[in-house]
Amino acid sequence: MDLRGQVAVVTGSGRGLGLAFAKALARAGAAVVVNDIDAATAEAAVAAISAEGGQAVAEVVAVGGSEAAERLVKRAVDTWGRLDLMCANAGILRDKVLWNMSDDDFDAVIHTHLRGTFTCARAAVRQMRAQGPGGRLVLVGSPAGQRGNFGQGNYAAVKAGIAAMTRSWALECARSQITVNAIVPVAWTQMVASIPALAPHAEAVARGEPLPTELRQRLGLGLPEDVAPLLVFLASARAAAVTGQCIGLGGDKLSLWSHPQEVRTALREGGWTAEDIARTWDSSVGLEPQSYGMPPL
Repeated sequence: MDLRGQVAVVTGSGRGLGLAFAKALARAGAAVVVNDIDAATAEAAVAAISAEGGQAVAEVVAVGGSEAAERLVKRAVDTWGRLDLMCANAGILRDKVLWNMSDDDFDAVIHTHLRGTFTCARAAVRQMRAQGPGGRLVLVGSPAGQRGNFGQGNYAAVKAGIAAMTRSWALECARSQITVNAIVPVAWTQMVASIPALAPHAEAVARGEPLPTELRQRLGLGLPEDVAPLLVFLASARAAAVTGQCIGLGGDKLSLWSHPQEVRTALREGGWTAEDIARTWDSSVGLEPQSYGMPPL
């Protein structure tokens, strides 16, 4: 995949999954704006990319508001004259169960993930449309946004919102030949490493050992570097017709998430009373309730 001549912004790319994204794009030939809230972290990422022969600059700003988004786009345009890809990856966690979650816990996650994705996407599309046809938006979702997850009501909500924005913006941006897709990654992060059931694997990963095949295939769990090729593919000419999709990658498993749709319906002429619903529920629409929550480890 040859991305020479393309310019990308990857938010939250100083470490973890974002850094893997930025490095993979640079290795494919793209010039990358690295973003982090910590200057030393951002500059270290730029140095690592440059050491491999890639092109990168840093923009230190907290993603969320419009000013931050405009700064990121301006950095790309001022440095390389254009913007071809916006990868909205930046995020934070404030995990708590519903009854313990504060307004600040909820609002902080909404601001960074949902508002940050919106403002960065808007700024990027405005620049892409001004340049002429073409461009890529790649948003970062989560299995939690597809299925829900205990203690992550705020995070699951924003990731579900990102999936919905992906589908809406794919419609809106089609005439401008801008594709919009979401990556649904399953990557080994500090959060995953803290799960008690995975403690033995955390020690192995810390020693530089690979994750076992059983985790890479059954859970689709791998390292951030395992997810990055999907972003390179979506940035490439080969993916020009791929849009409006939520695509999963982790470990050895590549997947396509279904769009929500009705799975069972029932009709009753004249409408439904509560008693009608109760009488037919178990034998009609309630026959196979949908699963929820993350699969067990």
